[in-house]
Amino acid sequence: MDRRMETAYDWVTLAIFAGLVVLFLQRSVSSDRQDSMLAYLAGAVICALANYFGNSGQHLLAIALIVANLIFILLVLKPIDLPTRRS
Repeated sequence: MDRRMETAYDWVTLAIFAGLVVLFLQRSVSSDRQDSMLAYLAGAVICALANYFGNSGQHLLAIALIVANLIFILLVLKPIDLPTRRS
């Protein structure tokens, strides 16, 4: 069986996973912020599931997982400072 990077799911989930790796490496040498390893594991597992479901033809589930993973990364790992609401 020939396995190649063929689908958009392969490339999108690989890009998200690579971003997680870079964020983890950056944070691991910084003394400013310490994240839980479980958050990175969750992000990686969601990438794998989204890729699997996308390559299996379950496109809506794969897209939902990708969007949910990006939201999870933004809210939990906070790679960028999002503006906060002021009342």
